Amino acid sequence: MEDLGHAVSYLVAKRGIPVFSSDGEKVGRVTKVLAAHEAHLFDGIIFDTGGLNGRRFVDAPEVDTIYERGVVLKIDAAATAELPKRWR
Repeated sequence: MEDLGHAVSYLVAKRGIPVFSSDGEKVGRVTKVLAAHEAHLFDGIIFDTGGLNGRRFVDAPEVDTIYERGVVLKIDAAATAELPKRWR
């Protein structure tokens, strides 16, 4: 896996950064970070797989670490294919 930089808050995660599974496979790119801002709660990430699988939603507990230049999930690549599809 490439150098992802320092760990950062979900508040500064940028659209387009890569998303990696726990086994190091690049599974997509961030399209949107979901949060309940008024409650200061991170809800999850929508990422585009760039393929036929489309966009997927990964819930906050399944996100390991958000870095300056990427996101690492707690689930492996096979499990990401089972994540709920998102159209927005």
